[in-house]
Amino acid sequence: MRELMKGNEAIAEAAIRGGCRAFFGYPITPQNEIPEYMSWRLPEVGGCFVQAESEVSAINMVYGASASGARTMTSSSSPGISLKQEGISYICGAELPCVIVNMVRGGPGLGGIQPAQSDYFQTVKGGGHGDYKMLVYGPATVQEAVDIMYNAFDKADQYRLPVMLLGDGMLGQIMEAVEIPPMKDPAKFPKKQWATDGTGIGKDRRIINSLYIEPDQLEEVNHRLFKVYEMLEMQEVSFEKYMIDDAEIVIVAYGTVARIAKSAVNILREQGVKAGLLRPITLFPFPSKVIGEIANKKCVKSFLATELSMGQMVEDVRLAVNGVKPVRFFGRTGGNVMLPEDIVKVVKEGK
Repeated sequence: MRELMKGNEAIAEAAIRGGCRAFFGYPITPQNEIPEYMSWRLPEVGGCFVQAESEVSAINMVYGASASGARTMTSSSSPGISLKQEGISYICGAELPCVIVNMVRGGPGLGGIQPAQSDYFQTVKGGGHGDYKMLVYGPATVQEAVDIMYNAFDKADQYRLPVMLLGDGMLGQIMEAVEIPPMKDPAKFPKKQWATDGTGIGKDRRIINSLYIEPDQLEEVNHRLFKVYEMLEMQEVSFEKYMIDDAEIVIVAYGTVARIAKSAVNILREQGVKAGLLRPITLFPFPSKVIGEIANKKCVKSFLATELSMGQMVEDVRLAVNGVKPVRFFGRTGGNVMLPEDIVKVVKEGK
């Protein structure tokens, strides 16, 4: 049965249905409905909710809960995610699974509470110190966010790393009809042999750590982590093609902006312009291979990357296109959001 739900609340319910039993967070707009929802809903299913004294405390609580084997998550918005970066790096270094939601707001600094996509670099390029990656999704609809969140804990456990859902103020605040999946049975989750859950004794004592004093040992850890990231690139790349087969102009957009771009494609088609849309669903791993294949098609003349930033994802688009075709950029920032007609105008001006 479909029901009308706000994005943040639907994401929170999907997390619980997907097995989340521990949430640690701190309030910040525009994601506050997630911890508010978790505060009363988690106790109903025997879970734990803690409003930490800061974002730094929250991410370290996630570290501890994950190390003990719990399915755990946190959520925040841009400045709050920045405060969590050290802890995220520690979690990645310790090879721990968790789920993180970032409902992006405008920046830099405190910026504003309106939607933005200017945390792309921070999210897909690491963000904290050291060499690490996360599995990052950029959903375009509330239903897609629900579906991603429902399986995010499985993915985190499978690869032993954080999974991040990168949304924005629009996704978190809009209300859409969604179908919430059934509750997963925690008893059926795979046993985490590595977890510090009290069952390891003597020579089997388990230690969770990200400190490696010996250079060769730390280098080995980095190589092991990057084998996992290579596996993600082979198995987890996800994207949507829309009217790409005969497209001359290919628009690349993710998240809620992709919905605007899709409307722009429809308008352009009605006006006789052969436009298409490539929508990355996973932002890491990025669908570089498919963009490269599209770039090599004879019918394709150029690309337009559009996002709510001064230009971040566009760099990955240019790397994927590899100079085969021109790549232009169109963005809005400061919490402003483009209209489909704005994208249409930019496309037609560049023809």
